[in-house]
Amino acid sequence: MRLIMSLLKGLDPFLLLLVITMAAASLLPARGAAVPLFEGATDLAIVLLFFLHGAKLSRQAIVAGIGNWRLHLLVMASSFLLFPILGVGIARAGAAVTTPEILSGIVYLTLLPSTVQSSIAFTALARGNVAAAVCSASLSNITGIVLTPVLVGLLIHVQGSAPGVSLGAIEAIMLQLLLPFVAGHLLRPLIAGFIDRHRKLLTPVDRSSILLVVYTAFSAAVVGGIWQRTEAIDLIIILGISVVLLALVMAANLFVARRLKLPRGDEIVLLFCGSKKSLVSGVPMAGAIFAPAQVGVIILPLMIFHQLQLIVCAVIAARYARQAID
Repeated sequence: MRLIMSLLKGLDPFLLLLVITMAAASLLPARGAAVPLFEGATDLAIVLLFFLHGAKLSRQAIVAGIGNWRLHLLVMASSFLLFPILGVGIARAGAAVTTPEILSGIVYLTLLPSTVQSSIAFTALARGNVAAAVCSASLSNITGIVLTPVLVGLLIHVQGSAPGVSLGAIEAIMLQLLLPFVAGHLLRPLIAGFIDRHRKLLTPVDRSSILLVVYTAFSAAVVGGIWQRTEAIDLIIILGISVVLLALVMAANLFVARRLKLPRGDEIVLLFCGSKKSLVSGVPMAGAIFAPAQVGVIILPLMIFHQLQLIVCAVIAARYARQAID
């Protein structure tokens, strides 16, 4: 009992909020007129998040983040080289235990770019190099818009689908992420004093944006009937594969970071940006690349992996934050 109480005491309360959010989306998903309201609230939260981060960072920090090409290349290699290699290997090894459609979904999630908002939010919570995280995650997303469909065509056999990706993802990155960040930084001379005195404002904004993204995305999948078309054993298999995949990638990134003796802030960026996969980019890309009948099953592994990575990264970010304080 004491061991259980000790473990519960050591958990970040944000984990409980994540679990509650996922349960709420499953039991009471956003429907009808509520959907655009939640989507709009999510967009506003993300815009505010990037505006505040842009206002918080000094010019020197941004220049240092842009110029950290070694770190950016390591993140790109993790997202578009290490992940696909592991994904194809796991798909071949798992051919006897699950369906080809689910295995295609596993491979698909490994071909996606890194998340942007949650990677930066967790980097900030862990006291990492936020400027470098903004650059790495944004570069990964922009590159993924072109590279992901190419990799899908090379590694996944798709029937009845026409490759092609809308420019909407590029516009979303520019308008929702990069533009607020630049605007916040340009206004820094006017608002830097207020931001510096109220740095704790970033924490609730970071966490609220993550919770909104989780609820809105999970609601859409539930309303689409994803649970009615999936057996329990399929979920267990996907979860098990996701755990192995995430553990391998995070262990590899941590090993590389320490072998190359990266600074603590850069190690955090590689660990978070290099181990995440974007649900926000992955769902619309799947709709553009795959036939409509395939999309539901294809994105299911991404949905499960997305929730897993948020929970695991929340634990790790909290641990890094405690280490920084100590």
